[in-house]
Amino acid sequence: MEGNYQYPSKDPMFRLAQEMRIRNFSPKTIQAYLYYNKELLRFASKDVRDINRDDLRDYIDCLFTLGKSSSTVNLAINAFKFYYEGVLPRKFFVPKSGIRRPKSEKRLPVVLSKAEAIKMIDCLENIKHKLMIRILFGSGLRVSEVVDLKINDIDFIRKIIIVRQGKGAKDRITIISEQTLGDIEKYLLEYQPLVFLFESHNAGEKLAVRSVQKVVGEAVNLAGVNPGASAHSLRHGFATHLLENGTDIRYIQELLGHARLETTQIYTKVANNMIRGIKSPLG
Repeated sequence: MEGNYQYPSKDPMFRLAQEMRIRNFSPKTIQAYLYYNKELLRFASKDVRDINRDDLRDYIDCLFTLGKSSSTVNLAINAFKFYYEGVLPRKFFVPKSGIRRPKSEKRLPVVLSKAEAIKMIDCLENIKHKLMIRILFGSGLRVSEVVDLKINDIDFIRKIIIVRQGKGAKDRITIISEQTLGDIEKYLLEYQPLVFLFESHNAGEKLAVRSVQKVVGEAVNLAGVNPGASAHSLRHGFATHLLENGTDIRYIQELLGHARLETTQIYTKVANNMIRGIKSPLG
């Protein structure tokens, strides 16, 4: 070909990266899949053409030995399955004789109550930081969605937030409180961001996810709430609060952007109203 066309690299990961880009995988997924496939080759000290089923089993066993969770191991398996079956003509995951997935751990989410969320907001002085907590808890956004939030994504008239290209590359809408909208107006006058609601020190550039996580960590410490709480605990609190107030779980699923209802149903296990009417045998 003419021009500056770059011919495909001989790097064994080139085809993997290329196929994921063609399928419009998220940068985060591409990074993870490349990481685990490169780590497998390093672990086995083999070329990709020489990797066999025992190498996969040994590496997966090593991950568990290192204390990795089943969700992490499943992510690694997804990476191998996509590469060795979706890109290369290998069959390591065929039924019966193939690699089996580990059982998923059944852990309840750490949920922050409305009172705890308000306590976290009140203990902060910075209006920008307060607003982050408000949107995480009051609108149920993921941290990545908060940093991607643009000023134009907030509809002050309809009182909604439009989440653009959330997880799974899907748009959705979610709710926002009147008080939060009022705080946003004050914040915009004070900070005057150009594009993103929460910008870095460089005008027009979005804030890093880690920056929001640090703000939440500071608020957790200052407010003295559950030390195991994170930014995602505020999202859990949003969903649980709606469920306890009688919101249909399918609406909650849409607001959270869950692809499967089963994902949303975890909140039925932590909602107080589900067990409040059950009386202990001891009274």
